[in-house]
Order: sequence, then C-alpha cells, then structure tokens
Amino acid sequence: MSHDFEVVGSELLLDAPIIAVRRDEVVMPGGTTAFREIVEHFGAVAIVAIDDAERIAMVHQYRRSVDRRLWELPAGLLDIKGEDELTGARRELQEEAGLAAQDWSVLADIITSPGFCEEAVRVFLARDLSEAPRLAAEGDEEADMGFAWVALDDAVDQVISGEIANSIACTGILAAYAVLRGGRTPRSVDEPFELRPKSMAGRRLGPDLKKL
Repeated sequence: MSHDFEVVGSELLLDAPIIAVRRDEVVMPGGTTAFREIVEHFGAVAIVAIDDAERIAMVHQYRRSVDRRLWELPAGLLDIKGEDELTGARRELQEEAGLAAQDWSVLADIITSPGFCEEAVRVFLARDLSEAPRLAAEGDEEADMGFAWVALDDAVDQVISGEIANSIACTGILAAYAVLRGGRTPRSVDEPFELRPKSMAGRRLGPDLKKL
C-alpha cells in the first residue's frame, strides 16, 4: 500500500516576484516527519515553431544562473492571472520571435526540476507560421535576445552534442523530431495542463502575478 506523504506544516521563507520558497513538514514512511524546501513557480509555456522547411525558431538568451547565453525555444511564464496556456504561448511566440501560427498541438508537459521545484512547462508544437508584429520586450535579457532558424536535424545534433543544453529546448526538439520523423501524434491543446503550479498564482491578486 502506497504511503500518503501528508503535509502537516508549511512556512513561507521567501516571496519574490517570479519565485517563492516554502518549507513543508511531511510525514514520512514510519511516522517520522521531515522538512522539504520547495521552490514555487508560476509554470511556463514553450513553443517549437517549425516552418515548411522544417526549421525551428530558436532564441539566444543570457541566463545569469549559468553565466552564459543559451539556445532556447521561445518561452515564458504563465504570469498573467487567468491566462490559459495556449493564449500565453501565442503571446510569447509573437513577443520573442515575431511569429503567429494557425496549427497548434501539445508536444510535452514536463517538470523541470522535481527534486526541489514545482516548475512545470507545457511545450507546444506550432505550425503554419506567418510573421506578426513583434511585441515590446519587457525584460532586460529579452532586449539582448538573438534569433535564428535552425534546421530540425541540426537542432537534434546540437542536443546530442551538448550545444543546446536548455532542458525545455532539448525536450521540445526531440519530441518534435518524434512527431515529424517518427510518426508520433501530438496531443490536443484542449487537454488540461494538470501539472500547472497553483501555489503562487493562488496567493497573488493579479492581473500581473509578478507584482507582490
């Protein structure tokens, strides 16, 4: 019989604009309790936007946590109160890549760091692309963001070689390859995103959930 990891206490340690940290006291097998620190997150969306030549829209963005620029998919936080995942993905694709898409499906739902963080990301496949007015960038890193079209085969090679190391990009690229070359079927955008975190969004009043 599976153990029920009941939470018997919880303390908010940090409440910052895009993350929070709490400490949960959890009942462990045998009846003892243990503390677990959890990084709370809004959740996010990412987009594998692929054109008729099977090229993927990629962005090159500086990430302070690793002190380098990473090749990534267009992506962003679900930080607008009540916004659904597809609407967020459409907004991020236009903002970061200047693109719109007519054909949308779901490639993967992933938990990026389940050992300590509740961040979950829905990765979309976007096809039938057209240019769209690029929305104004809100962050400093976005103002320095690069952009390139990368052939699907080249992107897969770059995942294998380690040149593309962002976990969301790796998942999206390999899943897109499985769909386009391996005959796998992506999911409907109507399927609920059950992994989407609720802790921070439930406490914040919005509409901009980043504001404390």
